[in-house]
Amino acid sequence: MPRVEIMDTTLRDGEQTSGVSFAPQEKLSLARLLLTDIKVDRIEIASARVSEGERQAVSRIMEWATKNGYLDRIEVLGFVDGGVSLNWIAACGGRVVNLLTKGSEKHCKYQLRKTLDQHVEDIRRDVTAATERGIAVNLYLEDWSNGMRHSREYVYRMVDALRDLPIRRFMLPDTLGVFEPWECDEACRAMVERYPDLRFDFHAHNDYDLAVANTVAAVKAGIQGVHATVNGLGERAGNAPLSSVIAALHDHLNAEMGIDEARTNHVSTVVESYSGIRIPANKPVIGENVFTQCAGIHADGDNKNNLYFNDLLPERFGRTRQYALGKSSGKANIRKNLELLGIELDEASMTRVTQYIVELGDRKEIVTAEDLPYIVSDLLGNSGDGEQDAVRILNYSLSVAQGLRPVATVKMEIHGQSYQQTSAGDGQYDAFVSAVRAIYREQLGREFPILADYSVSIPPGGRTDAFVQTLITWEQSGVRFKTRGLDADQTIAAIKATVKMLNKIEQRG
Repeated sequence: MPRVEIMDTTLRDGEQTSGVSFAPQEKLSLARLLLTDIKVDRIEIASARVSEGERQAVSRIMEWATKNGYLDRIEVLGFVDGGVSLNWIAACGGRVVNLLTKGSEKHCKYQLRKTLDQHVEDIRRDVTAATERGIAVNLYLEDWSNGMRHSREYVYRMVDALRDLPIRRFMLPDTLGVFEPWECDEACRAMVERYPDLRFDFHAHNDYDLAVANTVAAVKAGIQGVHATVNGLGERAGNAPLSSVIAALHDHLNAEMGIDEARTNHVSTVVESYSGIRIPANKPVIGENVFTQCAGIHADGDNKNNLYFNDLLPERFGRTRQYALGKSSGKANIRKNLELLGIELDEASMTRVTQYIVELGDRKEIVTAEDLPYIVSDLLGNSGDGEQDAVRILNYSLSVAQGLRPVATVKMEIHGQSYQQTSAGDGQYDAFVSAVRAIYREQLGREFPILADYSVSIPPGGRTDAFVQTLITWEQSGVRFKTRGLDADQTIAAIKATVKMLNKIEQRG
């Protein structure tokens, strides 16, 4: 298969996404990334005559491209307007125009209100003018897919009338995203077979979620170049996503492209940041979850000769495979995560950790690999099983009101006997400890340990829903010891650490 040329049109067509507008510096940054990191063959960066801000952005990109040898690979959409677009592009330093023409009889007749012969005459005039000014021309046949559906003779007459001109590429858009792969294959094949001496690009839109499939069909039919946008940005449902196009052409057609796949994820996150359009978690190749196995059976299969791998290996795209932790997790998922952390557990410990993670999943709490060391430390650092502990919290209520001290009411069981106390404190946790201390001192006549130190830590990553580990140092009769509590809520984590402390002192007698 001949080499497939990739043109990225994020900075032009992608910017037509509702609410998306890239600043000039962002456009320059993305142009650099697309050409030097992912190494696409060409980029389309703007529409001529749009605004003064667009002119500044295009001029800056052209200036950078001139210094770095990329000028012939940067293109601007222009219009059949008697040379106005050409003047705009030339003033910005551009050397390639993608001329927008009408690829369906309906568009020509009702939008331009011209005959095909009149439209061809206008196109020939602008192509000649561009050539005289040293500007190379590619030609968009807008609404070409509907042209092939409803007015194929119009399309053929148009190309026949223009094929002798110095046009580098005839670009075939599925402007309204109406094609399906079989129809796309037939239409593209008809063009390639009728005009074997011409070079064609295919430009897909994603209205039926078929943009990638149509792009693959076009290349299979003999089209030599395809267009895409980062993250599938574009008008309405968007364009063919660059990352998916690259992966599909590589894996299904063994296409040669010269693309650096490993940089696609990085560029996708930059575009996500600049555009403000979030990448869906399940979006192929670049979504947050697409290289995450959730079911325990899948992790088990990966341990047994990679049974659940396909050709979309995450390392190709600068990603890593992950194993989700939740109610679907089995020991295999958890063991995979622990291996990455360098933690080994015996079977009994694995069972306890697995059961706890499943319980968290049932409560819809999110568990990540970063949480695992905290969970392991919390569970395995506590030898009690909860039900047989000497001290249990039966119920508690914490209240905060403006201008009043926080109040806690605690009902607890100590060696089978129930106790209840209400106390105020400087904070909710302090009120809780005050109530428990009052039970020990006033109702049991026993000393209560001194809280010597209190520290809080969360797993790395900055998640607001991360587990909180509270580590409290206690002192009693000159002896210091520590207990840990783990929960998504800092106060509850501290209460759990306190209950562990109480069970320790009860065990000591």
